[in-house]
Amino acid sequence: MVTITDIAKACGYSRATVSKALNGAPDVKKETIERIRECARELGYHPNAAARALKVGRSYNLGVIFSDSTGVGLTHEYFSRIFESIKAEAERLGYDITFISQNLGTMSMDYLEHTRYRSCDGVVIASADFHDPAIIRLGESKIPTVTLDYTFDSRTAILSDNIRGMDTLVRYVYGKGHRRIAFIHGEMTSVTQKRLASFKKSCMELGIRIPPEYIREAVYHDPRSSGLETRALLELPEQPTCIFYPDDFSYIGGMNELERQGIQVPSQISTVGYDGIHLSEVLRPRLTTYRQNAERMGAEAARLLIEEIEHPDTWLPQQITVEGTLLEGGTVADID
Repeated sequence: MVTITDIAKACGYSRATVSKALNGAPDVKKETIERIRECARELGYHPNAAARALKVGRSYNLGVIFSDSTGVGLTHEYFSRIFESIKAEAERLGYDITFISQNLGTMSMDYLEHTRYRSCDGVVIASADFHDPAIIRLGESKIPTVTLDYTFDSRTAILSDNIRGMDTLVRYVYGKGHRRIAFIHGEMTSVTQKRLASFKKSCMELGIRIPPEYIREAVYHDPRSSGLETRALLELPEQPTCIFYPDDFSYIGGMNELERQGIQVPSQISTVGYDGIHLSEVLRPRLTTYRQNAERMGAEAARLLIEEIEHPDTWLPQQITVEGTLLEGGTVADID
């Protein structure tokens, strides 16, 4: 392993000067710093992480919390896009990431204890039950924390624009002539509350009456529950002409139920998803959906968390709302 002594011998400077240059000390000339760092790169020098952490009081490690009750986990494309962008931005800024859970081997510990055990400088809560006392305890701690699609007091939050996204979809299908619109939503989270409120408000503004039986509750990322709710909608005396699904993956359940009953999309019924994952583009017909900008959400979460870690004295909590994009597929037909 290359040491500071090796670099000093190779470039002809003292160990003290080399150490200062590698740490960007202000009393070393810029030209000298560049020369020493170039020499270090050529020799393949990498600073000792433990020593670096001890010296600066940081581990350069970010915790990420992802708790998913449906068991889909990291195989879900929307979340995998978020995690990949968190990882890429963290690494660009010199940080690693570690997943935080409430279990470590045979030991049981809550999120805050695990975060401290891993010496994380801060945490991104990407998906969790925000009413869980363990999550609340972490949110109320002094550890820098950024949340996705949820707002804690005095914490930075990165929010997908669920209100605008749902309004965009409602107005799009309205423009296609649809007035009997049903909405199968996910379990009642803060995201669901925003989407449901936006759905009802947009319909009200457009003069669309939504019967109570057109609003159905399923589970996010769970095709089976969406399939069952689709069946319930099809059994109504007056069927909807368009069905909104909780997310693109859940739409699979609805699509299977429609096929089982011999109902064609979009000639007999129209459908809309949410998320804009790759799956929506390979289905035939291609699913009309709203693409959330998961890449920007993850990158912003990592960037702002690191800013808070590195500049705690001047940090102020922020709320960043990230807009998405309507993806027009082939599942919404024009009707008279």
